[in-house]
Amino acid sequence: MLTLTDIRTKRDELIEALAKRQFNAAPILDRIIELDEQRRQTQTQLDNLLSEANNIARSIGQLMKEGKHSEAEGMKVRTTAIKEESAGLKDMLNGIDDDLKAQLYLVPNAPYKLVPSGKSEHDNQTMDTFGEIPDLGTQALPHWELTQKYDLIDFELGTKITGAGFPVYKGKGARLQRALIQFFLDEANNSGYTEYLPPHMVNEDSAFGTGQLPDKEGQMYHDAADNLYLIPTAEVPLTNIYRDVLLKEDDFPIKMCGYTPCFRREAGSYGKDVRGLNRLHQFDKVEIVQIEHPDRSYETLEQMVLHVKGLLTKLELPYRTLRLCGGDMGFASAMTYDMEVYSTAQQRWLEVSSISNFETFQANRLKCRYKTKDGKSQLAHTLNGSALALPRIVAALLENHQTENGIRIPKALVPYTGFEYIN
Repeated sequence: MLTLTDIRTKRDELIEALAKRQFNAAPILDRIIELDEQRRQTQTQLDNLLSEANNIARSIGQLMKEGKHSEAEGMKVRTTAIKEESAGLKDMLNGIDDDLKAQLYLVPNAPYKLVPSGKSEHDNQTMDTFGEIPDLGTQALPHWELTQKYDLIDFELGTKITGAGFPVYKGKGARLQRALIQFFLDEANNSGYTEYLPPHMVNEDSAFGTGQLPDKEGQMYHDAADNLYLIPTAEVPLTNIYRDVLLKEDDFPIKMCGYTPCFRREAGSYGKDVRGLNRLHQFDKVEIVQIEHPDRSYETLEQMVLHVKGLLTKLELPYRTLRLCGGDMGFASAMTYDMEVYSTAQQRWLEVSSISNFETFQANRLKCRYKTKDGKSQLAHTLNGSALALPRIVAALLENHQTENGIRIPKALVPYTGFEYIN
């Protein structure tokens, strides 16, 4: 959530930045400024009334001591009127606060200066490409055929048990999942991340804190009875560890990682591009999260990108790095890099990771602050990235490493799988 201070003092700058998202910010920012002014004026009126009430209370006490009961009773009439006026102002203030909060929740984060303007994925910037795309000829099979051939994943069984988008992993397919999870966690641990095993459901405050609500309400599975949400990513519970926490500058950087299943309704997703593992309602992912000092957050973002590149290199997968344009970024992000691997059998790039800097957008909702050395309280910056999401990694591994002898396991992963080939 953008801060009121920034909206008041940087209105024109924010309007220009948000235009990169194709978001017309002027009307809503002006409405926020108007509501904030109303709130300030109403609060001033209320404070003045309460101050008057305190003065009258002291005067009444003094008059009673002096035996001037008639004058004291007369002043009590004004006290009653003040209470009624104060109650009306409090109701008005609560209404303004609710309206103001509702408007603030509708404004996405302002893109960082390096973010290109654009409407969709076609306007993203390719930053680099690594690795050679294997030439498998015309006999290359897509992963949904390979999983059937080697009896790794049963999509139909998942549909029977739950529904489409909930595959059942079996045999070496299940072991490959477990191996990747452990490999990703070990790599994160070696890079200084502390591992957490967080809850897989969060409350409404947590979902608001990281920006899933109200923006992605329809994309999350919701338990109405307890008003809890199944997490779409470990980012949500991990970042909320620091909700309502006041940090010290010496605490930075805070580096967390965690494996969780992720749940996404993916409403409206259909067609060939979501076949097999390309898009699921439940999938496994290892997430890395950092809470960082604002002066170092963009340096940290680049380090997180390097971490993900290292994983993809060890998995021997060709990849490319994209800097997302304003129109393709998530609601809460200030700048995002997407990592994509090439799917040889599908002959297209598959997104396997998003690494984002949210600057103070999440921290403002979370009230995650730190105390500077001169005693001032400032908002921290939050960052996160997929390191990595498993479904499309598995799809690319199966497709790119298929051979006449079976599917070759990358050397770095063999100690985790216990086998060199799937055959």
